[in-house]
Amino acid sequence: MKYIRQRLKIIDGFIIGKYLGTFVYTLVLFVIIIVIFDLSEKLDDFLEKDMTIWQTITDYYAGSIPFYVNMLSPLINFIAVIFFTAKMADQTEIVPILSGGVSFNRFLRPYFISAFIIFSVNLLSNLYILPYTNRIKNKFENEVIDKDKAYTKTNIHMKIDSNTYIYLENFDNRTNIGYRFSLDKFKGDILKKKLVADQISYDSVKRVWRLTNYTVRNVDGMKESMIYGSALQKDTVLDMKPDDFSVYQNVFESMSGKELSDKIKKERTRGSGIMSDLLFEQYKRWFQPLSAFILTLIGVALSSRKVRGGVGLPLGIGIILSFAYIVFNQFAKMFSTKGGLSPLLAVLLPTIFFGILGLYLLRRAPK
Repeated sequence: MKYIRQRLKIIDGFIIGKYLGTFVYTLVLFVIIIVIFDLSEKLDDFLEKDMTIWQTITDYYAGSIPFYVNMLSPLINFIAVIFFTAKMADQTEIVPILSGGVSFNRFLRPYFISAFIIFSVNLLSNLYILPYTNRIKNKFENEVIDKDKAYTKTNIHMKIDSNTYIYLENFDNRTNIGYRFSLDKFKGDILKKKLVADQISYDSVKRVWRLTNYTVRNVDGMKESMIYGSALQKDTVLDMKPDDFSVYQNVFESMSGKELSDKIKKERTRGSGIMSDLLFEQYKRWFQPLSAFILTLIGVALSSRKVRGGVGLPLGIGIILSFAYIVFNQFAKMFSTKGGLSPLLAVLLPTIFFGILGLYLLRRAPK
């Protein structure tokens, strides 16, 4: 019995080493290929901005490489499992393990230990690393790659608390300056204050909004008072930030967990129509790393049987299924943000569907 346990520990170490080694090697290889193609596509932008090699790395690739790693992780995870497991099956290494009295569930243990390591790294990356690196990537893309795209949002109506409403004729996302600003503050159905300014700009150092050429009208029953600030400036604190008026679609990816939670709380009051996007981004960070377990289960169940043709057939099926998983995720996101599907369900649906597929394949796997 002691001998069998020692042998199992050796097998566990071998599978974990093969799994993680193949995963890291394949991931690095794919990232290098993507960076080469990406560099050839964006080379003109780098040269136009007179960027040095160090600036190119720190201003763009420090943010884009973690993004590529996160995007490719499910695909590479699946390919890695299928590749080395199919190779073990082709070399008749799995049959002796199962014939020696090891159950298939016990055989899966080192796979799920490896999957747990990948899951933990992906989860920590989603919560603490990617929001920061996405900020680097998105800043470069918005300011350099997409510099010719529209960067002004117009006719903005927003409720910033239960009694206060604001309007902006337009807001420039590059300069953080808005024009034709008005603020209405109510008590019930009664207007208590109206503030109008020709221009409003955000001071990121003081974290205040600066009003230019402003007028304040205070209403107290039948009494009214006016304050004129023509050609003057006034700093004021308002419960809003420039990101609230962003035209960029990638702004939520750059928010930390706390910023995202605060934004969701504010959106429940404001109702500006971005709640589905915010919730999808929040749920995605927590639940998408679960794909490591699901794809590992499918990969082992699919490739543990020795088939004619060697590694090629299960590897081909695995690549098709991994791309199907990615496409499924994109469709779920689209139906959530545009079609009214629950964000939580949209995030979990691919995992549930492929989890059921994995359990079905597990029942048909060789025991």
